Amino acid sequence: MQLKSLLAGSAMLALLAGCASSPMEQQQEEAAAAQQNYQGSLPCRNCDGIDLDVTMVGEEMSAAEERTFTLNASYRNHPQTPPDENYAGNWEVLTGTPSDPDATVYELTPDGDGQIYYFMRIDESTLELIDPERRRFENGEMLQLKRQ
Repeated sequence: MQLKSLLAGSAMLALLAGCASSPMEQQQEEAAAAQQNYQGSLPCRNCDGIDLDVTMVGEEMSAAEERTFTLNASYRNHPQTPPDENYAGNWEVLTGTPSDPDATVYELTPDGDGQIYYFMRIDESTLELIDPERRRFENGEMLQLKRQ
């Protein structure tokens, strides 16, 4: 009889513990879904490559102030050893390029100084750096970042 009570009590405790943790797990899953990280290495004329790490927070339908990003660029084996570039700011969703009126383009605008970056979404896991006129570069496949 005591074993039956012990099992019932353990089952109830496990059920309550499961209910208590699920809202937190749900919040963590939602935060992870609202944050995308992309990485890649871009060509560099004077070095072995520029490692780019872009994290975008927020969703396309989020309010503008909720769509933030960080962009970190580091140069591999550059003869002048420039410092890493680190930017943060907000991103916007733009529609269309000259060659694809339905393309989704992300405009990353840093706070303060820094250039504006444009990335075209190739698919759910790939972004490609494009020019400010929203045109793809000839070597576009070398300018792609993959979702991590």
